[in-house]
Amino acid sequence: MKAALAALALFAAGAQPAAAATAATLEAVQPWSRPAAAGTTGAGYLTLVNHGKADALIGAETPLAQRVEMHASTMASGVMSMAQETRVPLAASGAVAFAPGGRHLMFIGLKRALRVGDHVPATLNFASGEKLKVDFVVGTGAPATPMAPMAPMDHTNMPGM
Repeated sequence: MKAALAALALFAAGAQPAAAATAATLEAVQPWSRPAAAGTTGAGYLTLVNHGKADALIGAETPLAQRVEMHASTMASGVMSMAQETRVPLAASGAVAFAPGGRHLMFIGLKRALRVGDHVPATLNFASGEKLKVDFVVGTGAPATPMAPMAPMDHTNMPGM
């Protein structure tokens, strides 16, 4: 939720992160992944922003894994569980965060190791038929969010000025 709000705040302020992919009405903000060994499962995180009508993410693919699945993690009674999702709704003019501990993409059956600095190309498929090309950057954590420009400050009434 925090990632989605941060992405929306950036758009309202006119700033855009450097690592963003866009299609006609859909945008992937700060796609990233963590290091993972070949033959295992990696994860993809990002915020999807919809600038158009309601849509839904219905699948994804990458040449670096045997398959990609959408999953959601939830905590109930102190127990973390994960379930596969076949459809992730994306409201009109809305955003959905894929973040550690919540929704995420799983890159299952990695064909090679993912190391810091690597890129994982992927295509996200939507119910509308739209396809969004995304480049997940492998790192040890989420990329830093750029700050929106600040308004000028008046320091003339501060003590000692």
